[in-house]
Amino acid sequence: MSAGQAAPRTASRAVLITGVLAAQEVDVAPATIRKWVQLGYLTAGQRGRAQLYRLEDVFAAERAVRGRPRTR
Repeated sequence: MSAGQAAPRTASRAVLITGVLAAQEVDVAPATIRKWVQLGYLTAGQRGRAQLYRLEDVFAAERAVRGRPRTR
């Protein structure tokens, strides 16, 4: 690339899913997805009244939560 050229832009469209589908993808209850949002492991976007989640963020939250040692 020469000095005057801009880097090519890649169009990345994130897959957005509902909380119920997010819960099914990682085999947890929908309430767990909402709890991950409350705890800061996951962020939700809004479309109307629906909260939507990026699929890759759901998987990252699952890794973060399940990767931690469990406390009793």
